[in-house]
Amino acid sequence: MNDSTRTEKIELRYDGNVAVITNNNPAKHNAFDDAMDVRLTEILSELRGRNDVRAIVWRGEGKSFSSGRDVSALGGAAAGVSHHELMRRGIRGIQQIFELEAPIIVAHHGWTIGGSFERALLCDMRIAAEDARFMLPEVLHGVIPDTGGVARLFQICGHGVASDLVLTGRTMDAQEAFSHGIVSRLVKKEVLDETVMDIARKIASMPAATVKMARRVIKQLAEPEVRASMELELIAQTFVNKSDDSREMRAAHTEKRPPKYTGS
Repeated sequence: MNDSTRTEKIELRYDGNVAVITNNNPAKHNAFDDAMDVRLTEILSELRGRNDVRAIVWRGEGKSFSSGRDVSALGGAAAGVSHHELMRRGIRGIQQIFELEAPIIVAHHGWTIGGSFERALLCDMRIAAEDARFMLPEVLHGVIPDTGGVARLFQICGHGVASDLVLTGRTMDAQEAFSHGIVSRLVKKEVLDETVMDIARKIASMPAATVKMARRVIKQLAEPEVRASMELELIAQTFVNKSDDSREMRAAHTEKRPPKYTGS
């Protein structure tokens, strides 16, 4: 099968038993807007119904895997929908990752930021080019990460590293990410796509029932905690969005003065 389903900014194609998802908004370092979020949900839904797909590659065109959320397009397709409901829809959409029979291998280069980093953390494997950089900058904008990836980050590298990234919003380079196990392989940028496709094809060539059962065992070790974290994040983000500190941050930015936070 060599058919493909294409949109302007995110694409799905098939290469034998391997599906390839491509972020294709290179002018904005593959930042996700509302339409891309909707299309990603559709793609994951399609892949849930493809029993012939044995492995999935997720990659990005241009200079980055994804710079996170396109804030200039935030909420544009969801007018009249509450922030809480918008988040709930997003959680339901991305949780389809847990329901796929095929593993997802993510190819990181350039920036992987915010929600895109969290989505990648929900996948099975992450392979990074040497120029890759990772960041959870939500605290700098007065919000928290809310896509479930922090729970997986905690599982991978522990309380200290997760807290460091979440509470400071700092950048982590590829070498540090590899040292913590956030990515499992570090490769030259020019061979990143080739390496990830080789991994996917190797997995696709294995007995499908064996891969399926092995993944179920691994998922059972980690998935319940991640799902519970996503529910807590939904509540916490809703609180933060309506907090006095959030209003103070916006007011201070508008008035060009230092904020005075109260913790409420």
